[in-house]
Amino acid sequence: MEPLRIDARLVIPADYLTWSAVRASGAGGQNVNKVASKVELRFDLEGCPNLRPEVKVRLAGATANRRAADGRVRIVSQATRDQAKNLEDAREKLAELIRAAMVAPIPRRPTKPTRGSKVRRADAKRRQSHKKQMRGRITNDD
Repeated sequence: MEPLRIDARLVIPADYLTWSAVRASGAGGQNVNKVASKVELRFDLEGCPNLRPEVKVRLAGATANRRAADGRVRIVSQATRDQAKNLEDAREKLAELIRAAMVAPIPRRPTKPTRGSKVRRADAKRRQSHKKQMRGRITNDD
């Protein structure tokens, strides 16, 4: 297997990628019972030295449900009936996950409600309260 190029500066060495082919489910007729076209790509996230620690943390969080028992990230592809195309699809999925993890999230800045929004909220609460009070029983105090 060849190394996985993420962008111009980052390349994941082939030593940290393993793949296996298994029989796919779904459409394909009798062919599906004979040919192993589904691809499982595994990536050793913890062992890969090419990723920065903060990228590893974000990628670990994003792939928590894709982790195998051995801690490797597991990517599955059975989009086509061709094993080579599925392998390329799985490699591209992994590259997209890594690219997304490389982008640092923008920190949230807490804001306070404006005076106008406070007034509108209080006014809406007052109208709702009045509406509910008007639904009460009518009494004859004659």
